[in-house]
Amino acid sequence: MKIAIITSGFLPVVDGVTVSGLYRLQKLSQWGHQVLLFCPDYSALAHIYPNWKDYTGEILPGVRVVNLGSTPFVDLDFERNVSRNSYQTLQQELEKFKPDIVHVDEPERLCVGFWRIPGIDYAKKAGIPCVGFFRTNFLEYLDDFAAFPIGRMTISLPGWAMAFVKFLFKKFLCWVYNAYDATLIHNTVIHQKLIEIGIKNTIYENLNGFDPDKFTPHLREEGFFEKNFGLNNCDRKVKLAFLGRLTPDKGWNFTISAFPKAVRHINPQDIALLIVGDGPMREEIGSRLEPLLPHTHLLGRVSPERIPALLANSDIYVTTSEKENRALTIIEALASGLPILAPRAGGIPQDVRDGWNGFLFAPQDANDFANKLKTLVENPALRQEMGAKGRQYIEEYNSWDKTVQNLLAIWEKQIAKKAKAISEFN
Repeated sequence: MKIAIITSGFLPVVDGVTVSGLYRLQKLSQWGHQVLLFCPDYSALAHIYPNWKDYTGEILPGVRVVNLGSTPFVDLDFERNVSRNSYQTLQQELEKFKPDIVHVDEPERLCVGFWRIPGIDYAKKAGIPCVGFFRTNFLEYLDDFAAFPIGRMTISLPGWAMAFVKFLFKKFLCWVYNAYDATLIHNTVIHQKLIEIGIKNTIYENLNGFDPDKFTPHLREEGFFEKNFGLNNCDRKVKLAFLGRLTPDKGWNFTISAFPKAVRHINPQDIALLIVGDGPMREEIGSRLEPLLPHTHLLGRVSPERIPALLANSDIYVTTSEKENRALTIIEALASGLPILAPRAGGIPQDVRDGWNGFLFAPQDANDFANKLKTLVENPALRQEMGAKGRQYIEEYNSWDKTVQNLLAIWEKQIAKKAKAISEFN
């Protein structure tokens, strides 16, 4: 099959969309498919990602990456979005490649850059299917970016204005996704929400997998963090792993406000915070948490190759993000044998069963967060039991082999459906 993938992001940026995208490409390459992947150009961020050229051109047999002209994305210094002028390059490359199907990850974000719904023009002209993949629930992110700096002041939108913005954004989402032959979604909770706002072409399927050979508790070793990260005394403590962008949408404002309550019940010397990722809140997170928790370690960006061992040598995986769709990091933490502490929000409850393979706390409830964290910190046997159940759950979960086969089956069905519709029309 010849597959064109237009995606809002790719490596060297490390997040759930980009890392899962790489795993899919590896399987498609292994099985002999031809893939042309379009993503933003990251050359302007070479000071942050000096290895960006490793992920352009032919990166795998049969897989070529084309970088499209890009601009900054919502003032994040480590992200890019496609530019309006790059749309012509996209069209020209598609004409040359002549794919059997066009697949678009996060088309709403790409649409903001292109000023067009991506992939549709070419697909209609070529008589092939074009599908969108709903990866990130940007609608729920709006509240985190509703404040605007004006001079030395920060102005927040009033409630009525934010409600109107959300109304318009829902209409925008429906306009974008209903233009596709299908909208793919891999979370049951979010799937229902999309139907409720008016997206009519949804297909639910399990499309997020994990690598059982990479993510395993067997990678645990004595003195791991001292040997690999130079962190003295860290290995003797209960290690809380946080993975993700250091931005408001990942729940960091809540984390900062909740830990003062947590340390009233937990000895700060007993725990170590391992914060993996970067972003504009890094300095604030450090300045607010380090006085409370002296063993707070901001590790910055860590390459995907080092994440499996880092997780296996941690004790609890923590996220306070309420905006997750189907968080790849949670799946990988479960595979690594870690109990999860997360809010009962978004798509998280699909994978985390409260009291079984982790704890779900009430969103924005610092007391509930603190109590459940205390329970996990003080009960190593419970952590081990929950971690084993998490690994058991994830072993029944689909590997990348299965989830990419699921995606191929959808593509094949859409190709056959389009061919039948064209033949009947003619």
